[in-house]
Amino acid sequence: MRSARPIVALLCFVLSIAFAASPLFVDGFAGFDPDQFPVPQNDPPVQPEGYAFAIWGVIYGWLILGLGWGLVKARDDAQWHDMRVPLCVSLAVGTVWLAVAVASPVWASLLIWVMLLSALAALFLAPVANTVWAAWPVGLYAGWLSAASCVSLGLLAAGYGFMDQTTAGLVFVGLAILLGGFIQGALGRVPTYGIAVIWALVAVVVANIESTPIVAYVAGGGALVLLLPTLKAFRTA
Repeated sequence: MRSARPIVALLCFVLSIAFAASPLFVDGFAGFDPDQFPVPQNDPPVQPEGYAFAIWGVIYGWLILGLGWGLVKARDDAQWHDMRVPLCVSLAVGTVWLAVAVASPVWASLLIWVMLLSALAALFLAPVANTVWAAWPVGLYAGWLSAASCVSLGLLAAGYGFMDQTTAGLVFVGLAILLGGFIQGALGRVPTYGIAVIWALVAVVVANIESTPIVAYVAGGGALVLLLPTLKAFRTA
């Protein structure tokens, strides 16, 4: 119903603020504790170098600005509304994700995939107009979640003894490359999605170039491959 659109617009904006504020309520979370797993995960190859997580500051800020702009300028717009509905789901789950991650890596992994799938639904429904405020921040968010979701599976696979750390790194970095390439190619626009995945892959290279070079080579090759659909999306934009 059209009358619900302003309410959803306001809800989505409020959730973006709550999502950005959630780290303030979870003291000292800097990734999963190695001892949260039956097989402790010390410096797992699947995980990007720590600096890469600074992208969250850009994601938080851009989502708030974009959804704030949409609340003022496009609160009744049908395409914005279509994007906001699944985005509300993703942001609502994201607001509690850190608290869950402290308690359970398994549940955190499940929830991050819920965040990803709803963020991807929002991305594909994002309006073609107003890309800087709508599609681009959602693309950056969904791209980082694509990489993070694969990392979470890699941590579980190694942490519960299904495979060793190097194998988990190869398998789930490879999954991130395949997933990122498929989505960016299918989307055909919104280069920020590919940028976020490439950012994560380069950070995997940095984390592994000396300790686990085979994982670094796979991540670096994947980043180069992803440049093609990402640059194509820039030309479309």
